[in-house]
Amino acid sequence: MPYVNVPNDLSKIKTKIAFNLTKRQLVCFGIGAAVGIPTYLLTRSAIGNTGALFVMLGIMLPAFMMAMYEKDGLPFEKVLRNIINTRFLRPGIRPYKTQNIYAPFTGKEEPIAENKTQKADKGK
Repeated sequence: MPYVNVPNDLSKIKTKIAFNLTKRQLVCFGIGAAVGIPTYLLTRSAIGNTGALFVMLGIMLPAFMMAMYEKDGLPFEKVLRNIINTRFLRPGIRPYKTQNIYAPFTGKEEPIAENKTQKADKGK
């Protein structure tokens, strides 16, 4: 009787279209080829075959990276967007600030800014 391995998590299985590649990988490789091959053909007469090859590889590398890189089930552009958000766009340190909503009932109604200056003065 033949034996077939079945993975435990079926959500990680991706549909392969051609050459054992997913649709996303085929599109990214196609974009890389559409940009890289004309670049090679146009620059090889000016800078030689080796130089044109390196220029072509440098131009095609981002498309290959987008096709193949995946971390925790997220594609490259989502990982890059998350890194940019956490490092540059969102605040790094979020101070814990509270406002006592019961202060008017206790008679100790003070703004948050005054509390900070008074605590700083008490420390001196």
